[in-house]
Amino acid sequence: MENSQTISVVINTYNAERFLRRVLESVKNFDEIVVCDMESTDRTLDIARQYGCRITTFPKANYHCAEPARQHALDFARGPWLLVVDADELVTPQLRDYLYRRISSPDCPQGMWIPRRDRVLNQLRRVRGRDYQLRFFIKQGTTWPPYVHTMPHVQGRVERVDPRERDVEFIHLAENYVGETVEKVNRYTEGELEKKSDKQWGLGALLWRPWWRFFKSYVLARGFLDGMPGFISSVLDGFYQFVLVAKIIERRIKVRQQKSE
Repeated sequence: MENSQTISVVINTYNAERFLRRVLESVKNFDEIVVCDMESTDRTLDIARQYGCRITTFPKANYHCAEPARQHALDFARGPWLLVVDADELVTPQLRDYLYRRISSPDCPQGMWIPRRDRVLNQLRRVRGRDYQLRFFIKQGTTWPPYVHTMPHVQGRVERVDPRERDVEFIHLAENYVGETVEKVNRYTEGELEKKSDKQWGLGALLWRPWWRFFKSYVLARGFLDGMPGFISSVLDGFYQFVLVAKIIERRIKVRQQKSE
Protein backbone atom coordinates (compact mmCIF):
# COMPACT_ATOMS: atom_id res chain seq x y z
CA MET A 1 0.00 0.00 0.00
CA GLU A 2 2.33 2.73 -1.19
CA ASN A 3 -0.41 5.06 -2.43
CA SER A 4 -0.53 8.08 -0.09
CA GLN A 5 -4.30 8.28 -0.57
CA THR A 6 -5.20 4.86 0.82
CA ILE A 7 -7.12 4.36 4.06
CA SER A 8 -6.97 1.36 6.38
CA VAL A 9 -9.94 0.76 8.66
CA VAL A 10 -8.91 -0.57 12.08
CA ILE A 11 -11.44 -2.39 14.28
CA ASN A 12 -10.68 -3.72 17.77
CA THR A 13 -12.90 -6.63 18.77
CA TYR A 14 -13.79 -8.92 21.64
CA ASN A 15 -16.89 -11.11 21.25
CA ALA A 16 -18.26 -8.59 18.77
CA GLU A 17 -20.47 -10.83 16.61
CA ARG A 18 -23.63 -8.90 17.51
CA PHE A 19 -23.01 -5.93 15.20
CA LEU A 20 -19.84 -6.87 13.34
CA ARG A 21 -21.42 -7.94 10.06
CA ARG A 22 -23.25 -4.61 9.75
CA VAL A 23 -20.08 -2.72 10.65
CA LEU A 24 -18.01 -4.56 8.04
CA GLU A 25 -20.66 -3.94 5.40
CA SER A 26 -20.34 -0.22 6.09
CA VAL A 27 -16.53 -0.20 5.62
CA LYS A 28 -16.08 -2.81 2.89
CA ASN A 29 -15.20 -0.19 0.24
CA PHE A 30 -12.10 1.09 2.02
CA ASP A 31 -8.63 -0.06 0.94
CA GLU A 32 -7.98 -2.37 3.89
CA ILE A 33 -9.84 -3.67 6.94
CA VAL A 34 -7.79 -4.71 9.97
CA VAL A 35 -9.40 -6.60 12.85
CA CYS A 36 -7.38 -6.69 16.06
CA ASP A 37 -9.08 -9.33 18.20
CA MET A 38 -8.65 -9.86 21.93
CA GLU A 39 -9.21 -13.65 21.92
CA SER A 40 -12.93 -13.72 21.14
CA THR A 41 -14.86 -16.90 21.95
CA ASP A 42 -17.87 -16.21 19.71
CA ARG A 43 -18.11 -15.99 15.88
CA THR A 44 -16.22 -12.69 15.60
CA LEU A 45 -13.25 -14.14 13.72
CA ASP A 46 -15.44 -16.23 11.40
CA ILE A 47 -17.29 -13.09 10.34
CA ALA A 48 -14.05 -11.15 9.91
CA ARG A 49 -12.63 -13.86 7.66
CA GLN A 50 -15.76 -13.85 5.52
CA TYR A 51 -15.08 -10.18 4.74
CA GLY A 52 -11.42 -10.75 3.94
CA CYS A 53 -10.12 -8.76 6.90
CA ARG A 54 -6.48 -8.86 7.92
CA ILE A 55 -6.54 -10.29 11.44
CA THR A 56 -4.12 -9.89 14.30
CA THR A 57 -4.50 -11.01 17.92
CA PHE A 58 -3.79 -9.14 21.14
CA PRO A 59 -3.97 -11.07 24.46
CA LYS A 60 -7.03 -10.08 26.47
CA ALA A 61 -5.45 -10.81 29.87
CA ASN A 62 -7.35 -8.78 32.50
CA TYR A 63 -8.02 -5.74 30.33
CA HIS A 64 -11.45 -4.11 30.62
CA CYS A 65 -11.27 -2.05 27.42
CA ALA A 66 -9.81 -1.99 23.92
CA GLU A 67 -7.28 0.80 24.45
CA PRO A 68 -4.34 -1.44 25.47
CA ALA A 69 -4.68 -3.12 22.05
CA ARG A 70 -5.06 0.07 20.00
CA GLN A 71 -1.37 0.67 19.34
CA HIS A 72 -0.84 -2.93 18.27
CA ALA A 73 -3.71 -2.57 15.80
CA LEU A 74 -2.38 0.71 14.41
CA ASP A 75 1.09 -0.75 13.90
CA PHE A 76 -0.36 -3.76 12.07
CA ALA A 77 -2.26 -1.67 9.53
CA ARG A 78 -0.56 -0.94 6.20
CA GLY A 79 -2.21 2.26 5.04
CA PRO A 80 -0.74 5.74 5.58
CA TRP A 81 -4.17 6.93 6.74
CA LEU A 82 -6.09 5.13 9.49
CA LEU A 83 -9.78 5.19 10.38
CA VAL A 84 -10.47 3.57 13.75
CA VAL A 85 -13.99 2.16 14.00
CA ASP A 86 -15.51 0.47 17.04
CA ALA A 87 -17.18 -2.89 16.56
CA ASP A 88 -20.59 -1.30 17.17
CA GLU A 89 -20.27 1.71 14.84
CA LEU A 90 -21.33 2.25 11.26
CA VAL A 91 -19.46 4.47 8.81
CA THR A 92 -21.89 6.37 6.62
CA PRO A 93 -21.22 6.51 2.85
CA GLN A 94 -21.03 10.29 3.23
CA LEU A 95 -18.24 9.95 5.79
CA ARG A 96 -16.27 7.61 3.53
CA ASP A 97 -16.55 9.97 0.57
CA TYR A 98 -15.64 12.96 2.73
CA LEU A 99 -12.45 11.33 4.03
CA TYR A 100 -11.19 10.42 0.57
CA ARG A 101 -11.90 13.95 -0.64
CA ARG A 102 -9.99 15.46 2.27
CA ILE A 103 -6.83 13.36 1.89
CA SER A 104 -6.68 14.29 -1.78
CA SER A 105 -6.69 18.01 -0.96
CA PRO A 106 -3.48 19.93 -0.18
CA ASP A 107 -4.86 21.47 3.04
CA CYS A 108 -5.84 18.16 4.67
CA PRO A 109 -5.04 18.06 8.41
CA GLN A 110 -3.14 15.15 9.97
CA GLY A 111 -6.09 14.17 12.15
CA MET A 112 -9.86 14.65 12.21
CA TRP A 113 -12.48 14.57 14.95
CA ILE A 114 -15.56 12.80 13.59
CA PRO A 115 -19.08 13.28 15.00
CA ARG A 116 -20.82 10.19 16.32
CA ARG A 117 -24.59 9.93 16.64
CA ASP A 118 -25.34 7.88 19.75
CA ARG A 119 -28.37 5.99 20.96
CA VAL A 120 -29.92 6.21 24.39
CA LEU A 121 -32.54 3.66 25.47
CA ASN A 122 -32.27 2.51 21.82
CA GLN A 123 -33.44 5.91 20.59
CA LEU A 124 -31.18 7.64 18.08
CA ARG A 125 -30.27 11.04 19.47
CA ARG A 126 -31.86 14.01 17.74
CA VAL A 127 -28.84 16.26 18.19
CA ARG A 128 -26.01 15.42 15.84
CA GLY A 129 -22.40 16.06 16.77
CA ARG A 130 -22.64 16.12 20.58
CA ASP A 131 -20.06 13.32 20.65
CA TYR A 132 -16.83 13.76 18.63
CA GLN A 133 -14.16 11.08 18.30
CA LEU A 134 -10.57 11.54 17.09
CA ARG A 135 -10.54 8.47 14.88
CA PHE A 136 -9.01 9.51 11.55
CA PHE A 137 -5.33 10.36 11.31
CA ILE A 138 -2.00 9.69 9.64
CA LYS A 139 -0.28 6.53 10.82
CA GLN A 140 3.19 8.03 10.95
CA GLY A 141 3.97 9.40 14.39
CA THR A 142 0.55 8.61 15.92
CA THR A 143 0.47 6.85 19.29
CA TRP A 144 -2.45 5.69 21.44
CA PRO A 145 -2.19 5.59 25.26
CA PRO A 146 -3.27 2.23 26.77
CA TYR A 147 -5.95 3.69 29.07
CA VAL A 148 -9.73 3.69 28.76
CA HIS A 149 -11.37 6.76 27.18
CA THR A 150 -8.10 8.11 25.80
CA MET A 151 -7.59 9.54 22.33
CA PRO A 152 -4.57 9.12 20.03
CA HIS A 153 -1.67 11.57 20.04
CA VAL A 154 -1.41 12.81 16.46
CA GLN A 155 1.67 14.58 15.13
CA GLY A 156 0.36 17.59 13.24
CA ARG A 157 -2.77 19.66 12.76
CA VAL A 158 -6.10 18.23 13.94
CA GLU A 159 -9.55 19.54 12.94
CA ARG A 160 -13.21 18.73 13.48
CA VAL A 161 -15.48 17.68 10.66
CA ASP A 162 -17.58 20.71 9.78
CA PRO A 163 -21.00 20.17 11.46
CA ARG A 164 -22.64 21.52 8.32
CA GLU A 165 -21.48 18.41 6.42
CA ARG A 166 -24.67 16.38 6.19
CA ASP A 167 -24.53 12.75 7.42
CA VAL A 168 -20.72 12.76 7.68
CA GLU A 169 -20.65 10.77 10.90
CA PHE A 170 -20.44 7.48 12.76
CA ILE A 171 -23.70 5.82 13.75
CA HIS A 172 -23.41 4.15 17.17
CA LEU A 173 -25.42 0.93 17.27
CA ALA A 174 -25.18 0.29 21.02
CA GLU A 175 -28.66 0.63 22.53
CA ASN A 176 -27.34 2.03 25.84
CA TYR A 177 -30.13 0.71 28.01
CA VAL A 178 -29.82 1.53 31.71
CA GLY A 179 -28.57 -1.92 32.75
CA GLU A 180 -25.93 -1.97 30.03
CA THR A 181 -24.79 1.53 30.89
CA VAL A 182 -24.44 0.75 34.59
CA GLU A 183 -22.37 -2.33 33.75
CA LYS A 184 -20.10 -0.20 31.54
CA VAL A 185 -19.76 2.41 34.30
CA ASN A 186 -18.28 -0.19 36.64
CA ARG A 187 -16.01 -1.71 33.98
CA TYR A 188 -14.75 1.53 32.44
CA THR A 189 -14.11 3.28 35.74
CA GLU A 190 -11.90 0.33 36.74
CA GLY A 191 -9.92 0.98 33.58
CA GLU A 192 -9.57 4.70 34.40
CA LEU A 193 -8.13 4.22 37.88
CA GLU A 194 -4.57 3.75 36.65
CA LYS A 195 -4.80 6.74 34.30
CA LYS A 196 -5.97 8.99 37.15
CA SER A 197 -3.81 7.48 39.89
CA ASP A 198 -2.29 10.89 40.70
CA LYS A 199 -5.61 12.59 41.41
CA GLN A 200 -6.19 13.75 44.99
CA TRP A 201 -9.93 14.16 44.64
CA GLY A 202 -12.10 14.52 47.72
CA LEU A 203 -15.57 15.72 48.70
CA GLY A 204 -15.43 18.71 46.36
CA ALA A 205 -14.83 16.54 43.30
CA LEU A 206 -17.45 14.06 44.50
CA LEU A 207 -20.04 16.85 44.45
CA TRP A 208 -18.81 18.99 41.55
CA ARG A 209 -17.79 16.54 38.84
CA PRO A 210 -21.11 14.61 38.63
CA TRP A 211 -23.11 17.85 38.58
CA TRP A 212 -20.92 19.47 35.91
CA ARG A 213 -21.01 16.35 33.74
CA PHE A 214 -24.80 16.26 33.96
CA PHE A 215 -24.99 19.96 33.06
CA LYS A 216 -22.68 19.51 30.05
CA SER A 217 -24.69 16.55 28.81
CA TYR A 218 -28.20 17.83 29.44
CA VAL A 219 -27.84 21.57 28.80
CA LEU A 220 -24.69 22.36 26.81
CA ALA A 221 -24.97 19.27 24.60
CA ARG A 222 -28.77 19.74 24.41
CA GLY A 223 -29.66 16.35 25.81
CA PHE A 224 -32.98 17.87 26.84
CA LEU A 225 -34.07 17.62 23.19
CA ASP A 226 -34.14 13.83 23.59
CA GLY A 227 -36.89 14.01 26.21
CA MET A 228 -36.92 11.54 29.09
CA PRO A 229 -34.21 9.30 27.55
CA GLY A 230 -31.96 12.36 27.30
CA PHE A 231 -32.51 13.20 30.96
CA ILE A 232 -31.79 9.62 32.04
CA SER A 233 -28.65 9.50 29.91
CA SER A 234 -27.39 12.79 31.36
CA VAL A 235 -27.95 11.57 34.92
CA LEU A 236 -26.00 8.41 34.08
CA ASP A 237 -23.19 10.56 32.66
CA GLY A 238 -23.01 12.29 36.03
CA PHE A 239 -23.23 8.93 37.81
CA TYR A 240 -20.13 7.79 35.91
CA GLN A 241 -18.14 10.66 37.38
CA PHE A 242 -19.49 9.97 40.88
CA VAL A 243 -18.41 6.31 40.70
CA LEU A 244 -15.00 7.24 39.31
CA VAL A 245 -14.25 9.79 42.04
CA ALA A 246 -15.64 7.45 44.73
CA LYS A 247 -13.34 4.64 43.57
CA ILE A 248 -10.31 6.93 43.64
CA ILE A 249 -11.18 8.00 47.20
CA GLU A 250 -11.81 4.37 48.15
CA ARG A 251 -8.40 3.31 46.83
CA ARG A 252 -6.68 6.08 48.78
CA ILE A 253 -8.44 4.94 51.97
CA LYS A 254 -7.37 1.34 51.34
CA VAL A 255 -3.73 2.40 50.95
CA ARG A 256 -3.84 4.29 54.24
CA GLN A 257 -5.38 1.30 56.00
CA GLN A 258 -2.73 -1.02 54.64
CA LYS A 259 0.06 1.30 55.79
CA SER A 260 -1.40 1.48 59.30
CA GLU A 261 -1.64 -2.29 59.72
